[in-house]
Amino acid sequence: MSRLTAIQRFIAEHTATLEPLQRALALAHWEAATTGSAEASAQAARLEIALRQLYADPTAYAQVRAWYEAEAAADDPLTARQLTLLYLEYTGGQQDPATIEALTALEKEVRDEYTTYRARLHGRPVSDNTLDQILAHETDSTRLQEAWEASKQIGQRVADRVRELARRRNAAARRQGFRDHFQKSLRLAEIAEDRLFALLATLEAETAAPFRAAKEALDARLAARFGVTPADLRPWHYGDRFFQNPPPASTLDLDPLFAERDLVALAVRTFDGLGFDVRPVLMRSDLYARPGKNQHAFCTDIDRRGDVRILCNLEPTARWLETLLHELGHAVYDRAIDPNLPYLLRTPAHLITTEAVALLLGRLVLQPDWLTAVAGVDRSWVAAQRAALAAQERLSRLIFLRWAMVVVHFERALYADPDQDLNRRWWDLVERFQLVRRPEGRDAPDWAAKIHLALHPVYYQNYLLGELLASQLAAVLRQRVGRLVDAPAVGAYLTAALFRPGARADWETTVCQATGQPLTPLYLVQECCALSSA
Repeated sequence: MSRLTAIQRFIAEHTATLEPLQRALALAHWEAATTGSAEASAQAARLEIALRQLYADPTAYAQVRAWYEAEAAADDPLTARQLTLLYLEYTGGQQDPATIEALTALEKEVRDEYTTYRARLHGRPVSDNTLDQILAHETDSTRLQEAWEASKQIGQRVADRVRELARRRNAAARRQGFRDHFQKSLRLAEIAEDRLFALLATLEAETAAPFRAAKEALDARLAARFGVTPADLRPWHYGDRFFQNPPPASTLDLDPLFAERDLVALAVRTFDGLGFDVRPVLMRSDLYARPGKNQHAFCTDIDRRGDVRILCNLEPTARWLETLLHELGHAVYDRAIDPNLPYLLRTPAHLITTEAVALLLGRLVLQPDWLTAVAGVDRSWVAAQRAALAAQERLSRLIFLRWAMVVVHFERALYADPDQDLNRRWWDLVERFQLVRRPEGRDAPDWAAKIHLALHPVYYQNYLLGELLASQLAAVLRQRVGRLVDAPAVGAYLTAALFRPGARADWETTVCQATGQPLTPLYLVQECCALSSA
C-alpha cells in the first residue's frame, strides 16, 4: 500500500468516527443552550470528553505527524490539506486523560453559569436584554451605574474558575513545549503571533488620532445628555456593557425605525436580495429570549450536511437586527460549502473568513441603500441622515477595533500569568485603547463577564482580522458589483470565491484568491480615518 493510500484510508476511518460524534455533540450543545437543561449539559460534557480523547491518541498523532512532516500527501492537494488539519487537531489534542476530564468538567461548570445565571437588579433577576435597554436609554447616572454593575455580577461568579481554566490550559500547552496556551492556540490556528501583534501596533497607531477625535466628540454629546462634565463620564455612560458598540444616541438612534418591525422578515428580505434563502435556517433556529436559555447569539453547523441553525434573543432594536444578519451570514457560508468536499474540508477556510462575511452583512443596517430598499425607510429621511449614517458606521468600526485590541492584549496577558492582578490589567488596557476611565476604587473581575475569555479562548483576534477582511471584501464587491444591497451578484461572488471552496486551502491563500491580494489593513484604516473628515 502506498503512503498516499494509507493516509486516505486513515482519513476515511477517522471521519467515520468523527462525523457522528461531532453531530451528537453539536445537538447536545444546542439542547443545553436553548433549554439550560442539566441533562443536555452533562451529555455535551461526556461527548466533549470523547472528542478530546479521539485527538489525544498518541499513536494516531505519531503517525499523522510522521506523514505531515514527510509531506507524504504533497501530490494530492485535497488529501494534503486534510492531513494538515488533522495534524493541527492532533497537536492541539495531546493531553492526558486526567487533564481532559478536569478541563471538560470545569468548562461545563462555567458554561452552565453563563447560560442560566441572570443578574440581579434591585433584588430581582433581570435579563441581559433588560440591562442593555437600560444602558442604552436611561439618563440617570445612578441607575446606569446600577445596571452596569449588575451586568458584571457574572464575572464575580466565574472569575476564579476562569483563572483555573487558564492555568490548566497553560500546563497542557507547556508539556508540549509551547510558551503558554495563547501561543499554542495561535500557532494551531495558523496565525503568526509576531505578525498579529505587529499588525495590532500598526492599527493602534493608525487609529489613535481618529479615535481620540471621535471619542472627544462623543464625550461632549454624552456629557450634555447626562448633565455632567466629560471628565465625569464613566463606563456606564457609554450605552454598552463593554463599550464595544456606539451608544444608540451617539450620533443617530436607529432603534425607533425597528420598534414595530419584524426583524426576521427584514432578514429574509435582505438575504433574498443577495440570492440566499435563509428560511431553512430560520425554521430550525431559536430566536427569542426565555428563562434558562443562553443569552448570547451564535450559529452552529450541526452536521456539515445542511442542518445549520442560529440562536438569538431578538428584541426590536438595531443592535439585534445587526446580530441577526451577522449570524445568518455565518449560516449562508456554512450552507454554501461544496457538499462534495471531504467531511474535514466542509468548513469555512478559517474563523477569520466566516467572521468577515458575518461582519460584512451585519454592517448593512447602516447602509442608506439597505434602509430604503429593504427596510422601506423614507428616502428623504435617509438622504437627510446620510452623513450621520456614515459617521455612525465609521464610529462603530473605530469603537469595535479599539475594543478588540483590549481583549486580544488582555488574553495574551491572562495566559502569560493567570495569577497577576487581572482586574487592574483589564482597566489599564481599557484606558489605553478605549480611553474610558475606570470607576474609582473598583477592584472586581469585570473582565470575566466577557464569555469569550472563558469559553472561546484565544478567539477575539478572529473578529479583528475579520473586520479587516470585511472591509477588503466590501472594496472588491463595490468594484465588481457596484452595490451590496439587492445584488444577487454579491451572493454569487461570495459563494464562488469564499463559500464553495470550504477549507481547501489555508486562510491566507483563500484571502488572496478571493480578493486578489493578501489581507491588508488598508481598507479598514481608510474607513476609520475618514471619520475625522465626515
